[in-house]
Amino acid sequence: MPVTFQDIFKTSFLEKAAAVPLLDMAFALVLSFLLGLFVFFIYKQCYAGVMYSPSFGVTLVALCLITTLLILTVVSNIVLSLGMVGALSIVRFRTAIKEPMDIAFLFWAIAAGIVLAAGLVFLAVGGSLFIGAVLYAFSRRRSPETPYILMVHCESGEAENRAKELIASQVKRMQLKSKSVEQGLVEPHWEVRLKEGDAAFLDELERMKGVSRAVLVSYNGDYMG
Repeated sequence: MPVTFQDIFKTSFLEKAAAVPLLDMAFALVLSFLLGLFVFFIYKQCYAGVMYSPSFGVTLVALCLITTLLILTVVSNIVLSLGMVGALSIVRFRTAIKEPMDIAFLFWAIAAGIVLAAGLVFLAVGGSLFIGAVLYAFSRRRSPETPYILMVHCESGEAENRAKELIASQVKRMQLKSKSVEQGLVEPHWEVRLKEGDAAFLDELERMKGVSRAVLVSYNGDYMG
């Protein structure tokens, strides 16, 4: 029997085009976009790193939308979902995650997209609001004291001891993070908490005999010596 023009348009491609109603797709994508913006907002409020990256926030929104789109496809066609799993299994990401909290936000964006596309709208919205409230509350409970790294270049061990005594008398708390010794020169790195942000003792420290330089650097608490 010859194939007619009408039979061509009865292919599975056109039949599957209406598998996901247009209204459901639009509602899911719009709500996914709003949830992605909410994740982005909480990430921006909770970020405690040194260099904030706006592109990562946009990535969170995109992840939420992409995941919603993929799960809508999986729900509408189980056979296609198996092929999609095989295709996506070859994708590998080698980008290093610098901030541990970034991983939590990545999984949050993906989970929100999955739950929303599965039709569990109240779970997606309620769960996102709860997670956002928890993360925001913990981010507000950070210590108000800003940690600093104090690097002192000393010409001898005796100069190091004198510098240590002076620093201990001028700061709230100090802790040795690392120390390098080379040809008689000593360079200790201390984590210090200043008294009301007062760093005037640095001038006295640099004038001390045996101390060639003193550098005070603010950091976020993640030190790699």
